[in-house]
Amino acid sequence: MEYVTRIVIIGGGPGGYEAALVAAQLGAEVTVVDCDGLGGASVLTDCVPSKTLIATAEVMTTFDSSYEELGIIVEDDTPHIDQAARVVGVDLGKVNRRVKRLALAQSHDITASVTRAGARVMRGRGRLEGQQAMDGSRKVVVRAADGTEETLVADAVLIATGGHPRELPDAQPDGERIFNWTQVYDLDELPEELIVVGSGVTGAEFAGAYQALGSRVTLVSSRDRVLPGEDPDAAAVLEDVFRRRGMNVMGRTRAASAKRVGDRVEVTLADGRVISGSHCLMAVGAIPNSDGMGLEEAGVKVKESGHIWTDRVSRTSAPGVYAAGDVTGIFALASVAAMQGRIAMYHFLGDAVTPLNLKTVSSNVFTDPEIATVGYSQADVDAGKIDARVVKLPLLRNPRAKMQGIRDGFVKIFCRPGTGIVVGGVVVAPRASELIHPISIAVDNNLTVEQIANAFTVYPSLSGSIAEVARQLHTRKVNGEA
Repeated sequence: MEYVTRIVIIGGGPGGYEAALVAAQLGAEVTVVDCDGLGGASVLTDCVPSKTLIATAEVMTTFDSSYEELGIIVEDDTPHIDQAARVVGVDLGKVNRRVKRLALAQSHDITASVTRAGARVMRGRGRLEGQQAMDGSRKVVVRAADGTEETLVADAVLIATGGHPRELPDAQPDGERIFNWTQVYDLDELPEELIVVGSGVTGAEFAGAYQALGSRVTLVSSRDRVLPGEDPDAAAVLEDVFRRRGMNVMGRTRAASAKRVGDRVEVTLADGRVISGSHCLMAVGAIPNSDGMGLEEAGVKVKESGHIWTDRVSRTSAPGVYAAGDVTGIFALASVAAMQGRIAMYHFLGDAVTPLNLKTVSSNVFTDPEIATVGYSQADVDAGKIDARVVKLPLLRNPRAKMQGIRDGFVKIFCRPGTGIVVGGVVVAPRASELIHPISIAVDNNLTVEQIANAFTVYPSLSGSIAEVARQLHTRKVNGEA
């Protein structure tokens, strides 16, 4: 009888379910152990819900900021735009019901795909049991919600358990007035005054979204600027937009605690000041779900932060154990988690595999405007990690942007001097997540600015600015300019 390789995957997020699809396709016997529903936090409480909420906010922003300039007339009794009342409003309860409905539907679709591929899905929490056996197998104990346990034997195990919101000891979410980002979708009414603590990607996205929906937002940032990990030019544009739209951005300000006072929330800052709002959203990072999984006993190396160490083909320090996604701390993106999971299965099952290359990863911040990046960054260039030429072109010069009333944003491309090979790029614009793709293709395939410049673009289009930046870089390369 032909032997079938047994794969157990702990965690059903993008790293887990994508790995399951690959392993099943390659003929393995696959079991996915998951406790919340396939799709994980990305689908159920993070990426899909937040971007669905942001989609509504985007419509609100577009209408509020450009309807008058574009000549749109609202024929009803709505007060004039100069008055306090807004032209359009939002039913947050209805928005959040749609958010949760779409997230659940996506989870069901993923489950159907995984089971259709031939994988088994088990509801419960999995943990490794002891060291590798003499025959190379591993044991995984699955504990169901009712306390019953089942032991699975696997030739390889993939850990893709994700992470959960970090909480401050003196700012515990209660799901009513103080929230983490998994709890905001239970709101039925729009927060009148929302304090967002944390100016990373999650904090900035929610702050911008609720500002657009109609909340008065205060963004508390412990750093000099919002989005400290992003391109500084892009972050400056976004912070300027936030302030122009009425957001109170408090830089270099650390929150020490948050507490409810009646139907209000008081946030005490590290310098002793107290700010008050109707609601507070804590967006202060994430913690990997690695506790209680028997990792050390199984020989899996865990970093001080709780993240699992992996190499570029997703192997951990323990033979036969792989890891993918946020639990590894490599790059907290669903696309990276999925790639790590696929790479793990390709590697173990003997298929052709390309090690993970983070310099080809494209990412996006879903604010308005969006910020999309790929490859080497401005920080890399400034730190001397790579020698590159840079050109940045504001969207104000783009004819399509003028037609659409787009005033904020730019395209920036990095290329190697001499060869002109594209090594990175930044796009700040509406739908930057779509516009970054041609630059991503260029980075992944070592294309030159000349090749980008010579490719036809539609006129007028926002993508025309990508070709224009490439032309300017090509001119500088030919002329030998810095």
